[in-house]
Amino acid sequence: MDIEQKTRGLSKSCALLIVIAGMERYAFKGVASNLVTYLTDVVKMSNSRAAKTVNTWAGFTSMLPLFSASLADAYWDRFFTILASSSVYFVGLVGLTWTAFAGSRSATKTISTCFLYSSLCLVSIGLGVLNPSLQAFGADQLDHDLDKDSELSFGDQKDAKATRKTHFFQWWYFGVCTGSLMGVTFMAYIQDTFGWVLGFAIPGIAMFLLILLFLSGCGIYVYSSGAGLKMKTTTTPFEKILKFIQGRVVKKRSIYTLADDKDLDAMELELQERPLCKCDDSTETDDIKAASKTTKGLENDERVFSRLDNVKLVIRLLPIWTMLLMFAVIFQQPATFFTKQGMTMKRNIGSNFRIPPATLQSTITLSIILLMPLYDKILIPITKRIKKNGKGISVMERMGVGMFLSIIAIVIAAIVERKRLDISQKMKNLPDYDPETVPLSIFWLLPQYILLGISDIFTVVGMQEFFYSEVPVRMRTMGFALYTSVFGVGSFVSAALISIVEVYSSSTGDCQNWFADDMSEARLDNYYWLLALTSTISFVVYIVLCKFFKKTKFLAESDRSHDLISRIDACLRQISAQKPWRRRRWRWNIKNSSMKPKRSTNVVSEDGRATKTAFLELTRYVRMAYTRNSTATARICNWIIDPTRSRDPIELKKENIEFAINRDESIATGMEDDPTDLGGEGLI
Repeated sequence: MDIEQKTRGLSKSCALLIVIAGMERYAFKGVASNLVTYLTDVVKMSNSRAAKTVNTWAGFTSMLPLFSASLADAYWDRFFTILASSSVYFVGLVGLTWTAFAGSRSATKTISTCFLYSSLCLVSIGLGVLNPSLQAFGADQLDHDLDKDSELSFGDQKDAKATRKTHFFQWWYFGVCTGSLMGVTFMAYIQDTFGWVLGFAIPGIAMFLLILLFLSGCGIYVYSSGAGLKMKTTTTPFEKILKFIQGRVVKKRSIYTLADDKDLDAMELELQERPLCKCDDSTETDDIKAASKTTKGLENDERVFSRLDNVKLVIRLLPIWTMLLMFAVIFQQPATFFTKQGMTMKRNIGSNFRIPPATLQSTITLSIILLMPLYDKILIPITKRIKKNGKGISVMERMGVGMFLSIIAIVIAAIVERKRLDISQKMKNLPDYDPETVPLSIFWLLPQYILLGISDIFTVVGMQEFFYSEVPVRMRTMGFALYTSVFGVGSFVSAALISIVEVYSSSTGDCQNWFADDMSEARLDNYYWLLALTSTISFVVYIVLCKFFKKTKFLAESDRSHDLISRIDACLRQISAQKPWRRRRWRWNIKNSSMKPKRSTNVVSEDGRATKTAFLELTRYVRMAYTRNSTATARICNWIIDPTRSRDPIELKKENIEFAINRDESIATGMEDDPTDLGGEGLI
């Protein structure tokens, strides 16, 4: 059966979480897409203040996962985190509904404004905690699906896992886009036609249904054993990174300073050459002490490497992360100035229906839904043939294409806005001039919306996969938070940029305020050109950074597992080619990831120099896998114990993994007389 056919289906739990993600987007977009209209028309804010409020709220909502994700990874159970955060989300939506209701009944807006900000904060907190936990919970379900491919060969297994990951992210994003489309389309019309009370109440009802749907899947979810209360004694990823940096700066010392992976390999070879024991009977006690010291040092080295890797991983992603900020700034425009721009244009269809300006945001989502299959079925196969590889366009190339398209979109927006202003200036001298409506169809805005939707396909999906793949498994939630924080910081940058431009344009006597409340006097076209210029600079720097960016080998779990298995296989072949030898048996006590010799017998090996070297290498590889990756360890140990075992090694429990390493350690450091008696398993 073709790999593509075997791996295309997703589990029920993955499908359910995709539906839940779509419902959450429906509720959020139903509020966020038209919020600027509510602030200007109902709360009576100025255009610039309303835009800054929306951007700041969006930034706070997107930045919150950076902090909540660390806590969720280290202290909280993901299931109950999702349940609690969605409940807070629901309370915030209820507060928004009450605010709109109270505002419609009272002429004083003070109380409504106070509760408005409080309700928006609750929505931000609920959403900021919910999103990374929901995505990481979905990744847990995906990991369970990936384990189903273990019966395939390594090459097919690697392709199958890549296919499953790609399908998961594409369907997840399809569900998010579907919910966004429904939220923007229906809720903007309801809010403009039936009022804001019903317009905020419906998203609240959707969130309540989301909670019920999430609870209905309790029996089919896969619960990760690495999350929640079992990790209460651990520190968060941020704390680990900060503590490590603090230790490096304050103490000014380190066991090793690694410039790259070559230094790591050199250290591994150096440790392999250090004897764990001597063959002289008179030095047995010294052998045990030396071996204990070596294993302690090895454990400390691995911890240093792990912390150093975490710091390097975050730092090496920051330049790419920074260059994506201007893309996020451009993506804030549809919910703010694009909507205000559309409010002054001709919106009538027939004599009775007027298009709500926020509805055009659905064009972004609709273009994603319609063009995503073309991307998957046409563009990817073409790029595979052109580049002659199995993946086609890379993740970083995908993000670059999206950034370029966003620049084209904002340039088109500037041209359309200039045309709107020219028509508005010409209409001022006419007797039937209406300052609130320019006789220019709102459909002139469609190209910029469509291009932003196409850029979304490339950049946003690429960002999700990029940050997912470039962080360790234990920091996966932080990877999703890094992706979300691009839009959070981008929103803050957008708000700050509006403030700077407003101060500059207002203080200059010969210039008009670019964000004037009278849209015929505003100069949004200049603002769009400024965004195009800064985005072009970011895009050029991004291209340069991509030339020097290299994916870390530490993250390729399947590749590293396969590499370790290959090296262990070579060690065993070397051992089997030697003459018969007598063996030293050591028993090891594994506790808290440390390996210490407990007891040994005094047996001198015969002509065992090459054999002992191979055993030392084998021991080193097993320890390295145990410290870094329990999944890789499970595979390696299962292979060593019995190469023909049909049981899936991924299903080994943690206790079995430790027991396997214990037995392997005994095998690797000493044997008995019978060359086939390897702990009762007969490996050679």
